[in-house]
Amino acid sequence: MKEILLALLAGLIVGFIFAFLKLPIPAPPVLSGIMGIFGVYLGYQIFQWLAPLFSSSP
Repeated sequence: MKEILLALLAGLIVGFIFAFLKLPIPAPPVLSGIMGIFGVYLGYQIFQWLAPLFSSSP
Protein backbone atom coordinates (compact mmCIF):
# COMPACT_ATOMS: atom_id res chain seq x y z
CA MET A 1 0.00 0.00 0.00
CA LYS A 2 2.90 2.33 0.79
CA GLU A 3 4.26 1.79 -2.74
CA ILE A 4 0.91 2.75 -4.26
CA LEU A 5 0.64 5.91 -2.19
CA LEU A 6 4.21 6.93 -3.06
CA ALA A 7 3.52 6.35 -6.77
CA LEU A 8 0.35 8.45 -6.52
CA LEU A 9 2.24 11.23 -4.72
CA ALA A 10 5.02 11.17 -7.34
CA GLY A 11 2.43 11.35 -10.12
CA LEU A 12 0.68 14.28 -8.47
CA ILE A 13 3.97 16.16 -8.09
CA VAL A 14 5.00 15.50 -11.71
CA GLY A 15 1.55 16.50 -12.99
CA PHE A 16 1.68 19.71 -10.95
CA ILE A 17 5.16 20.60 -12.22
CA PHE A 18 4.18 19.94 -15.85
CA ALA A 19 1.05 22.09 -15.47
CA PHE A 20 3.05 24.85 -13.76
CA LEU A 21 5.61 24.87 -16.57
CA LYS A 22 2.78 24.75 -19.17
CA LEU A 23 4.13 21.55 -20.70
CA PRO A 24 1.95 18.82 -22.23
CA ILE A 25 0.91 16.14 -19.78
CA PRO A 26 3.31 13.15 -19.78
CA ALA A 27 0.47 10.63 -19.81
CA PRO A 28 -2.32 9.61 -22.18
CA PRO A 29 -5.00 12.33 -22.00
CA VAL A 30 -7.89 10.01 -22.81
CA LEU A 31 -9.36 6.88 -21.27
CA SER A 32 -8.35 4.68 -24.21
CA GLY A 33 -4.68 5.51 -23.63
CA ILE A 34 -4.97 4.73 -19.94
CA MET A 35 -6.70 1.44 -20.74
CA GLY A 36 -3.87 0.62 -23.15
CA ILE A 37 -1.33 1.07 -20.36
CA PHE A 38 -3.46 -1.12 -18.09
CA GLY A 39 -3.63 -3.75 -20.84
CA VAL A 40 0.16 -3.83 -21.14
CA TYR A 41 0.47 -4.26 -17.37
CA LEU A 42 -2.21 -6.97 -17.29
CA GLY A 43 -0.61 -8.86 -20.20
CA TYR A 44 2.74 -8.79 -18.39
CA GLN A 45 1.15 -10.13 -15.20
CA ILE A 46 -0.65 -12.91 -17.07
CA PHE A 47 2.61 -13.94 -18.74
CA GLN A 48 4.35 -14.05 -15.34
CA TRP A 49 1.58 -16.32 -14.09
CA LEU A 50 1.80 -18.61 -17.14
CA ALA A 51 5.61 -18.55 -17.57
CA PRO A 52 6.17 -21.78 -15.59
CA LEU A 53 4.00 -23.62 -18.12
CA PHE A 54 6.26 -22.48 -20.98
CA SER A 55 9.54 -23.40 -19.29
CA SER A 56 8.66 -26.80 -17.84
CA SER A 57 10.49 -29.64 -19.49
CA PRO A 58 8.76 -33.02 -20.12
